[in-house]
Amino acid sequence: MDTFAYVRAGSLAEAAEAYAAHPGARYLGGGTNLVDLMKLGVERPTALVDVTRLPLDEVTELPDGSLRIGALVRNSDLAAHPRVRDRYPVLSQAVLAGASGQLRNAATTGGNLLQRTRCPYFQDVSKPCNKREPGSGCAARNGVHRDHAVFGHSDHCIATHPSDMAVALAALDAEVELYGTAGVRRVAAAEFHRLPGAEPERDTVIEPGELVTAVLLPAATAGLPSAYRKARDRASYAFALASVAVVLEVTDGVVARAGIAFGALAHRPWRAWRAEAALLGTAPTRAAFERAVELELSEARPLRDNAYKVPLARNLAVDVLTRLVPREPGSQGPGAQGLRPHVEDS
Repeated sequence: MDTFAYVRAGSLAEAAEAYAAHPGARYLGGGTNLVDLMKLGVERPTALVDVTRLPLDEVTELPDGSLRIGALVRNSDLAAHPRVRDRYPVLSQAVLAGASGQLRNAATTGGNLLQRTRCPYFQDVSKPCNKREPGSGCAARNGVHRDHAVFGHSDHCIATHPSDMAVALAALDAEVELYGTAGVRRVAAAEFHRLPGAEPERDTVIEPGELVTAVLLPAATAGLPSAYRKARDRASYAFALASVAVVLEVTDGVVARAGIAFGALAHRPWRAWRAEAALLGTAPTRAAFERAVELELSEARPLRDNAYKVPLARNLAVDVLTRLVPREPGSQGPGAQGLRPHVEDS
């Protein structure tokens, strides 16, 4: 690991100033991903700006009924928070589906969003990787890419984003709050992460020096039936092969609102806009769900080794959507109330 400067920020302004004063600096929160990458030689910051003492570790209910999640709220605390569990179960389930209990105790909300890809070629400094070293090539494209993208990939990068939390936030229409030298701005969670294009080294739309300060959960999706489901190679401590977060509102027998986001299929959480549009105003039947999801997945471009992800994602999405439909009194089936929190598939 290379030597680096260390600055402990006492305020947001101090953090931004310290970052600007050290070209090549990184913000340090829980460090569960950054420190690992430093040990591998993937990340080589000139300075670490420690933001763990900033007052960003609370969950606050705002006057309009929305929730503000501070960027330093630990993943375990977020998943266990009563208002998150009760109003946004998809988020609690997604957080609990990620990593181990020990890591969730250390990892932060902001850090979870900013974690880097788990592509093995990105983590191996002996291999070419445009994300790690722009212009060097993409070893994954002709290498082993069973876990890689089927949507939105480019000739420069086929990596996927590993966050479970980010998938749920995209489906919930959440926003990410950013602070920088130009002030505060908000970005839709579904648009916060980028597709690789010709600049795969840029994971997000965050500008140099900006710091994630909070995530905003809207009142509009609070209390709606929602769920997260993840398929992975083993039952615990494994990244998704495919996952889906769904928020579904059925009113007067038709779909009034649908938020669907897939994980592990692209360089960012993949918001299923086409499927959502196809569902609005339709009866919430399994056939309608199948048609809508097929419409979305028809745009997938699987690679040599990962075509299995398309039917896997389809089956996950259709099953979760079907289980979220409210059942008539006395009818059989789990419905929204009987949906299991999350299922760990092998």
